[in-house]
Amino acid sequence: MNTKINNENSASPTLTGVILTSTQKLASQIERVKHNILAEFREAFEAHNHLLRHAINQADALAWQTAYPELVFPTLAIEKVQAAAGWAARQKSYSKETLAAQHLSE
Repeated sequence: MNTKINNENSASPTLTGVILTSTQKLASQIERVKHNILAEFREAFEAHNHLLRHAINQADALAWQTAYPELVFPTLAIEKVQAAAGWAARQKSYSKETLAAQHLSE
């Protein structure tokens, strides 16, 4: 009788296997969202592609610290990317202003 029970248990997935499969599915979903966000904002970042990747990686790390990373990540990633885009735009504006001021002082 014990043999029959052991055979039935070995056919059913283990808790570890279920958790691993679930985590892999979540990671795959988040990777697809990352790819979509990268594609959407790539042009806006032009030469600052590293800033875009950094913002998305920050959002990814923070999302995995929550109970529902698949729900948190998309919104958090877009917020981080928009903040980075704003920073990049301000830096570009400051650079132009600095160059203009240098030309006026010459």
